[in-house]
Amino acid sequence: MLQTLAHYGCHILLPLLVALLFFKSNWKYAYLVMIAGMLIDLDHLLATPIFDPNRCSIGFHPLHSYFAILFYIFLSIPKKSRFVGLGLVIHIISDAVDCSLM
Repeated sequence: MLQTLAHYGCHILLPLLVALLFFKSNWKYAYLVMIAGMLIDLDHLLATPIFDPNRCSIGFHPLHSYFAILFYIFLSIPKKSRFVGLGLVIHIISDAVDCSLM
């Protein structure tokens, strides 16, 4: 239960916190774009079984690979892709928290 709350809390509340603290004038747009970072979980559909509560996503799924994570970090740097990159990095951080609680 605690693991689920921490995981989804990070996925939903962390982007909101970042949007409110760092992008006050445009926080709604920033939040929506960062929340869209959850779409990388579509790569779970490629796994068998699709959901395994004992599996760490980091390094297992293609969009959660270390190469992809490095790409997400670089996406966070340019202004045009910053919200997308931050959303993806926050998603990975949320998954890393989940992995550490396993």
